[in-house]
Amino acid sequence: MEAPQYVAARVQQALAEDERTTELGIRVDVRGEQLFLRGQVTSEERRDLIAGVAEEAAPGLAVRNELTVADIREPGGEEKL
Repeated sequence: MEAPQYVAARVQQALAEDERTTELGIRVDVRGEQLFLRGQVTSEERRDLIAGVAEEAAPGLAVRNELTVADIREPGGEEKL
């Protein structure tokens, strides 16, 4: 069986190089048969794409998608000082 740090590195490389994701800011941890994805993304669609790429890069592991969607709306109105 492949060492967890190698699996995590392979998934991170896949996330960075796959044209669907090109994602660098995701933390990948492997514990036993589970792969955890942590970090912030800009949309639910992106969150799902990243999980899909991770599943392809680490077949046989259960992907635990703990990515959060960041609220990047423009601030509305003027700020009061």
